[in-house]
Amino acid sequence: MMGVRTGRRPSFVGGSRREGWSTSSLNILRFAVDALLLLPVLGGTIFGILAAVSCAVFRRRAARFPAPRADLRWPAVSLLKPVYGLEKNLEANLRTACLQDYPEYQVVYSLQRKNDPALPILEAIARDHGAGRATLAIADSEPMVNGKVQNMAIGLDAARHGVIVISDSDVRLEADYLKAIVAPLLDPRVGYVCTFYRATGADTWYEKLELLTLNAEFGVQLIFAHMTGVADFCLGASTAVRRETLARSGGIESLGEYLVEDYEMGRRIRGLGLASALVPRFVDMTVDLKSPLEWWHHLVYWDQNTRAARPGGFLATVLTRSVPFALLFALYNGFDARGLGVLAAALAARLATTAYSLAVGMQDREGLRSLAWLPVRDIAALASWVAALCKRSFVWRGLEFGLSRDGRIVSRRSRP
Repeated sequence: MMGVRTGRRPSFVGGSRREGWSTSSLNILRFAVDALLLLPVLGGTIFGILAAVSCAVFRRRAARFPAPRADLRWPAVSLLKPVYGLEKNLEANLRTACLQDYPEYQVVYSLQRKNDPALPILEAIARDHGAGRATLAIADSEPMVNGKVQNMAIGLDAARHGVIVISDSDVRLEADYLKAIVAPLLDPRVGYVCTFYRATGADTWYEKLELLTLNAEFGVQLIFAHMTGVADFCLGASTAVRRETLARSGGIESLGEYLVEDYEMGRRIRGLGLASALVPRFVDMTVDLKSPLEWWHHLVYWDQNTRAARPGGFLATVLTRSVPFALLFALYNGFDARGLGVLAAALAARLATTAYSLAVGMQDREGLRSLAWLPVRDIAALASWVAALCKRSFVWRGLEFGLSRDGRIVSRRSRP
């Protein structure tokens, strides 16, 4: 017995150590997963608060923004309205372009198909307002690249004046719109001018989700970017530019291979040493979706635009998606009291800050009435973020296009 080492521990003690190490590792892993899931919850909540503050400051500055002086010498303007197919409220929206309180301007309605179903509407508008006010520009050619750019190129060929204003077909214009957007362009240091836009007219549940994407997400982010100066942008739905500046930047046709042609146009013009200007007002854009599938394609399309324009910013947006990650946190923790508490807090913060931003910054009552759909939209948005990260094609007006890694359009095939 004297030769036996009594200090040696039985083997089961060593097993307890391995078991203890495994439990500790599992606790560390669980803590790491909790932290990763909570990071976007915290980031999204902080961003929501900062965005709400930005909206408050924006509204105060917008209230003090000076109206154009009455003694200004207004340049003649060509207002481009690219049209493709029939849309909800199309005729009413298009007619507002011909009702501007502006001395000399021309409205160019452009089509890329001679059999476009919107042609009778455009012909009626042209008859009512005369050739001096409304010009129809039609070229029978299917889009091989960016369809809107091809449409604008057709319209630009028929434009008579040196100042070009671009306004999408689904945008409704107030009578003072042209004066508001052209006034900053009288400064020769300004290269282009934009206004914000706001979605309206959502009837179905999926149109309400689209409205919240444009107003509660994209619109609020634009206000935040504008007020903090973290990013420059050019909004193609409502833009004014000198024809000479557009030519110096490469011309409208050279934008045809880009998915986000307005961002590329703004980048080029700023590269000429000219400044951008943003008028703190909104034009209303009609939401028009035919099905939930079209809504989904649109949701992915918006994320693909963001990724193509600002890849780093697109990746960072995952850190602001508080609601879906709070739901994942609650699911991971078995919907215990802690998980449900985090989910409830994230939902409350998201709804409160978004309601404030919509009411104050966007002045969007329709968005407030649709706010109950926001959690659904946020969860779908995480899925669309993943899809945009992986997907190399997009759908525009029933056509499917290929997309390169740098955001250029590379191919197209028809869809049913």
